Amino acid sequence: MLDKSEIQKEVSVANAEAEAHKFKLIAVDNINTAIRNCDPSKTLVALMKPEAQLPVVHSFAAVVYQTELFNLQQQNAVNYLAHDELSIAVEMLSAVVLLNQALENKDILMIKNHLRNPCIGFNNLEEENFQRYADTLLSIKSEASSQGQDYLSWNDIQNCIDMVNMQIQEENERIIAIGHINEAIDQGNPEKTLEALLLPTAKLQDVRPVNARHYQDVLHHAKAQKCKESQDESALLWLDEIQKGISDANNNIKEAAILAVGTSVINKSLEKGDSQPILMILQSKFGLRVIPECAETYFRNLSEAKNLKTREDSNESPWIKLVMKNMYDYYYNAETEEGTCVAPEGIVPKTSWLTGEEIQSIVGQVTADYNREQLWLANENLIVQLQAQARGFLVRKNYQERKAYLQNQEPSAVKIQAFWKGFKQRKSYVDRLKVLQDNVAAIVKIQSWVKMWLAKRAYRKRLQYFKDHNDEIVKIQAFLRANKAREDYRTLIGAENPPLTVLRKFAYLLDQSDLDFQEELEVTRLREEVVTKIRSNQQLEKDLNLMDIKIGLLVKNRITLQDVVLHSKKLNKKSKSQLEEMVMVDKQGIKSLSKERRKKLEAYQHLFYLLQTNPTYLAKLIFQMPQNKSTKFMDTVIFTLYNYASNQREEYLLLKLFKTALEEEINSKVDQIQDIVTGNPTVIKMVVSFNRGARGQNTLRQLLAPVVKEIMEDKSLIINTSPVDVYKAWVNQLEMQTGEASKLPYDVTTEQALTHTEVVTKLESSIQSLRAVTDKVLASIFSSLNMMPYGMRYIAKVLKSSLHEKFPDATEDELLKIVGNLLYYRYMNPAIVAPDGFDIIDMTAGGQIHPDQRRNLGCVAKVLQHAASNKLFEGESEHLSSMNTYLSQTYQKFRNFFQAACDVPEPEEKFNIDEYSDMVTLSKPVIYISIEEIINTHSLLLEHQDAIATDPNDLLNELLEGLGPVPDVESFLGEGAVDPNDPNRESTLNQLAKTEISLSLTSKYELREGEDQDLKSLMIKTKRLIVDVIRAQPGDTLLEILETPATAQQESEHLKLVEKRAILDSKTPEKMKHSQSIFEDGQLPIEQKKRKIQRNLRTLEQAGLVSSATKYQEIINEIAKDIRNQRRYRHHRKAELVKLQQTLNALNSKTAFYEEQINYYNTYIKTCLDNLTRKNSRRSIKLDGKEEVKVSKKLKQASLKYTAARLHEKGVILEIEDLQTNQFKNVMFDITPGEEVGDFEIKAKFLGVEMEKVQLHFQDLLQMQYEGVAVMKMFDKAKVNVNLLIFLLNKKFYGK
Repeated sequence: MLDKSEIQKEVSVANAEAEAHKFKLIAVDNINTAIRNCDPSKTLVALMKPEAQLPVVHSFAAVVYQTELFNLQQQNAVNYLAHDELSIAVEMLSAVVLLNQALENKDILMIKNHLRNPCIGFNNLEEENFQRYADTLLSIKSEASSQGQDYLSWNDIQNCIDMVNMQIQEENERIIAIGHINEAIDQGNPEKTLEALLLPTAKLQDVRPVNARHYQDVLHHAKAQKCKESQDESALLWLDEIQKGISDANNNIKEAAILAVGTSVINKSLEKGDSQPILMILQSKFGLRVIPECAETYFRNLSEAKNLKTREDSNESPWIKLVMKNMYDYYYNAETEEGTCVAPEGIVPKTSWLTGEEIQSIVGQVTADYNREQLWLANENLIVQLQAQARGFLVRKNYQERKAYLQNQEPSAVKIQAFWKGFKQRKSYVDRLKVLQDNVAAIVKIQSWVKMWLAKRAYRKRLQYFKDHNDEIVKIQAFLRANKAREDYRTLIGAENPPLTVLRKFAYLLDQSDLDFQEELEVTRLREEVVTKIRSNQQLEKDLNLMDIKIGLLVKNRITLQDVVLHSKKLNKKSKSQLEEMVMVDKQGIKSLSKERRKKLEAYQHLFYLLQTNPTYLAKLIFQMPQNKSTKFMDTVIFTLYNYASNQREEYLLLKLFKTALEEEINSKVDQIQDIVTGNPTVIKMVVSFNRGARGQNTLRQLLAPVVKEIMEDKSLIINTSPVDVYKAWVNQLEMQTGEASKLPYDVTTEQALTHTEVVTKLESSIQSLRAVTDKVLASIFSSLNMMPYGMRYIAKVLKSSLHEKFPDATEDELLKIVGNLLYYRYMNPAIVAPDGFDIIDMTAGGQIHPDQRRNLGCVAKVLQHAASNKLFEGESEHLSSMNTYLSQTYQKFRNFFQAACDVPEPEEKFNIDEYSDMVTLSKPVIYISIEEIINTHSLLLEHQDAIATDPNDLLNELLEGLGPVPDVESFLGEGAVDPNDPNRESTLNQLAKTEISLSLTSKYELREGEDQDLKSLMIKTKRLIVDVIRAQPGDTLLEILETPATAQQESEHLKLVEKRAILDSKTPEKMKHSQSIFEDGQLPIEQKKRKIQRNLRTLEQAGLVSSATKYQEIINEIAKDIRNQRRYRHHRKAELVKLQQTLNALNSKTAFYEEQINYYNTYIKTCLDNLTRKNSRRSIKLDGKEEVKVSKKLKQASLKYTAARLHEKGVILEIEDLQTNQFKNVMFDITPGEEVGDFEIKAKFLGVEMEKVQLHFQDLLQMQYEGVAVMKMFDKAKVNVNLLIFLLNKKFYGK
């Protein structure tokens, strides 16, 4: 019996099985439902549930399961598949799916394994056919895939298996049939062969029993041929070979039958004498190409041939015998039209009829004869030519035979001819000789006439030839002369030692023509106008700047309206009559100069010539004066002394001054290399100011105007790199769009602004635009290197070399950053930031740049400034750090640009100027300077004489001693220049002090008669004497000319040259005349000139300048150099004329702009006055001198006093050289406002003792602040913070 545990165990097993069965039924229901809903994915999920207890299901074949199971469900009577049906179906479908997967992968081994799988349930599988099954299934799968069928079903695969089995069975049966056929062929029995061929399993086509005999013959022949070729007696015919043999046999019989019919019809027609069907039968039955024109010929020839074969006693049967393929017989009954391959019994083939071969031969012969006849007719001309060639050949052959005969007999023929010709010639000669001997006198006369006639004819012919070609001859001569002249000139300019003969041809180029004088006068006139206009414009600009300040102070109630009105009246007066007054006073003042005063003026001419040509004096003087005085001195006297570099000579000299002054400043005042950047060096400031347009030529406009205009005209361009500004603009935009107050805070920090995505996006867009615009500006700068003023580039070169000399340990990068600070930051950057302030763009009076445009330009300038100094965005500009890579790359470009900018030649090479230049120029250098500036310069030189001319024998000391004490204006002009009783005497003297006069600068120390110290002047005079001598007297060397006496003709030519020069000199303006000693030398006779030349040459040889060993070739080379320089000077002068005219036009435009500004200010002041009149009728302003001004007098502001310690606490004073910080309390600064608004006088006292004082202009402080200069030097000792000083002055004097 079962115990309780066993029973319980069985019960539990039964319960588990029941539970599993229940879940299985539920799963089957779910599967049927999913199949019915046609959802492959849900069907797959249901099939894969473990509760269903189904075989393995493959997830990649969900569609297959759905399709096949749905079809089974539809075939079921109750549309429901039970578990056992599902199990069998799923197992089979999984096997089919795996087989399809193997077919897709073309894995033959897996295909065979899946076919063997018993679960798949395929029938009729044969092991030996598995490879065939696999190959066939692959081809069917490929075809199905091309038609869009993804898989093969179980039925498709089973059909394929059945099809392969059937094909294999048929192939086996056909092989057996082919074996029977080969056996029958070997037996040679046509009936057995036919029986084998007709076997159904062989599946041979078109087998005709009537042709059995011929099949046997053809197949037997084919098999024998195959055995022979393969050398295998057991070789068998294959199916395709058997089929080919049957087809060949059928075709042979068909062709033979057609030919037999044709042969029969033609012979019958010939017997009947009927020629009509002949052509048609020949074409249709025989396939011959016949010609209709030959029909009768065909019939006639065939009839004749047939008649020849016909015999009366013949006993012929109706059978015709034909041979197929030259080996098989064919018989045709002409009466019954029956054909057979088996010879009938007892037949006698017809021999009286023409055979097919005979008919074809006859027809072919007739056709060929006809074609040949037509060919001859068509080529009759060619035949005639052939005959002609043959006849010609025969004629030539006969000629050659005759010629060969004569050549063989040539010696005999020549001998006979010679004897005969000799006899005739001798007889003729004897007869002619006798005639001539009888008429000798007549012959001589005739000969003379003939010779004369021939000579005249040749002469007239040659003369007429020259007349006919006169133009060509002139051109040839001109070409030869020009070519010779070019060769000589190339020798002159290219040869190291040009010969004297070549030099003599071009000596005339040293003469001055009327055109030279006219051009020199025009250059002088234009230069005077340019300098005067520059000075006038500078004064107008200063007054306009002061007017700006006064109006600004008026707006802020710092001054009264009366101050502005008074300055406006002064400005109007200057703008209208300043130039006219200067010219008028100039004329009066110069006329009133006495002889004694004129000598004084000449002494000043010598002084200013020395200052102009020796830059050391002015360089030292600049640094001896206080900074405010030196700036004013540079702006007026120095630029005036060099005529604002209006020609090459003065630009050369000004650059030498800049170089000397810069080197002096670096050596004496620059302690660290960064002082050039942080401070405000005087020379750097002067160079930048001058090259920005002090001389009326604004190169910056050409360099930057196009790209700046492009940026300003781009209305869509908005660059804002301030996160706070971008944030505020965004908040404003939100409020405008919504119409409601934004909940975002308005005042935020940079970090808070950057937390907003919109701000970051707009900032990135601005950065992209900034890069694009900056690239355009960079391209404009880098491509315009040659447009940058030579002076700027040269000073950059001097700056770099001087700093390198003083700071040898400085790296190339450090030096180039200093160069970049000059070329970009100081020169270009302000013009980009404020193009309206530097004449980069045209602005109307009162016009302003839009803030967006100003911000765009400022952003570009900021990026370029960082790039030029290789300074990355950090700290407060951290949000722009994405541009740091761009800045580094741009710095490398800037670095190359700065290096290239410093690569310029020296001024001597650039301007082709040397120590002899002033001595060979046509006109003397002229400057235009006011009497006040002359007196001030004299005063400054005397004040600092000990510092700038330390040597007692210095030329400057000698000149200053000759000038004596500093004169005042009245003593300078002489007594009587101003009426002592004139009530406006002081005003008149002030006006006369501004009188501009022209000084023709000359050197006081030119060589005079008897002096031999100035070798340069001696060289010049000697060269002039040599040129005079060699022009009148030729020779190969200078020694030869000097030692050879001149002929009378040469003396006469020299005298004409001297007279011509005297006439030209009398027409020469006084300013352009040479010195008296040079003029007197030019008037000497030629022999005296030679003696003087010899004396001078000995002096020069002793000085080592020339050598008699080289026949004084050195001085010849110098004269050649003068000729070359004279040509260059003329070219430069023409270019200078054009340049001066352009400069004058630009200055006139600038004057017109200033006048427009004056009118704008007048309108503004008038409006203020009108408003003031309406507000307070009791107050009146004096406008024209007639109305009274009732304005409370402005109280004079008290001075301000601070100790240096107090200013140091405020941060205004940073340090004082040579003074400790604890001593600052002993230094007192007294700041007093001047009479002019914006002017301050600062006095420095140490322990109550006044040490120094300096004039400070508020406008200069603002300019330094604008240019980014943070620290300036005061009294050349105290370093002052510019920004804090401006703040202090604003707070204490302007209440800001």
